[in-house]
Amino acid sequence: MPRLHDHFWSCPCAGAARHLSPPRARSAPATRVGGMIAATRSVPAPGAPDAEPEPRSPRADAGSWHRHLVQRSLVLFSVGVVLALVLNLLQIQRNVTLFPDEVIATIFSSAWWVPPCCGTAAAVVGLLYPCIDSHLGEPHKFKREWASVMRCMAVFVGINHASAKLDFANNVQLSLTLAALSLGLWWTFDRSRSGLGLGITIAFLATLITQFLVYNGVYQYTSPDFLYIRSWLPCIFFSGGVTVGNIGRQLAMGVPEKPHSD
Repeated sequence: MPRLHDHFWSCPCAGAARHLSPPRARSAPATRVGGMIAATRSVPAPGAPDAEPEPRSPRADAGSWHRHLVQRSLVLFSVGVVLALVLNLLQIQRNVTLFPDEVIATIFSSAWWVPPCCGTAAAVVGLLYPCIDSHLGEPHKFKREWASVMRCMAVFVGINHASAKLDFANNVQLSLTLAALSLGLWWTFDRSRSGLGLGITIAFLATLITQFLVYNGVYQYTSPDFLYIRSWLPCIFFSGGVTVGNIGRQLAMGVPEKPHSD
C-alpha cells in the first residue's frame, strides 16, 4: 500500500513547489554578490589620483604663521641677550669698553639696557633676513644646516675675541684684519647679495647709534680713533648681522608663507 509521503511528492502541485524553491535559496548568494560589487566600487582604483585634502581656512593659516613668528622672535631675542652678555663682558674685562663704576659692580658687569637692546636688535635682524630673501625671490640655500650656523657663531665670537686680544701697532692694522675676517665669514657662510647688503646697512646704522651713545656719555671706548669709537667696531657689527641673519634663515626653514588676503 503506497504511503501518504509518496503520494504527496507525486502530486503535480508538489513538483511545482520543487521548481519554485531554488530561486528562493539563491537569493542569499545574490545579495552577497551585490554587496561585494558595491564595496569594490567604493575602493579607488590603484592608478586613480587620491582625493584632494580639504583646503585650510585663511584664519588657520594666519594663526599658524603668527605662532611661528612669535616663536622665532623669542629664540632670536634669547640669542641676542646671551651674545650681548658674553661679548660685552669680554670687552669690559679687556678694558676696551668703559661703563660707570656702579654698572661694573652689577652681576653681569653690564648696563641693564644692553641685553634687551641687543636681543631686540637680534630679533629684528633675524626676521628681516628671510623676509628680504622672500621679497627678492632669492631663497638662501647655501649651507642650510644647523652645523653651519653653529660654526658661524663660533667664528663671530672668535672675531670679537680677536678685537680685544690681538695687539697691533695701531688700530688701522687691527681694523683691516677684522674687516678681512668679517668678509671671510660672509663668504664662508652666506655668499648672498642680500646678506652682504644687509650686513653693510646694519654695520652703518649700529655704528651711528653707538657714536650717539658715546657722544652723550652713556659709555666710552678706550683709545678711540674713529669719531669717539674704535675703527674696527663696524666690522663687529657686520659679522654679527651676518651671523644673526643665518640663525633667522635657519629658523625660517619649513615655516609656512604669510597668507595673503584677497
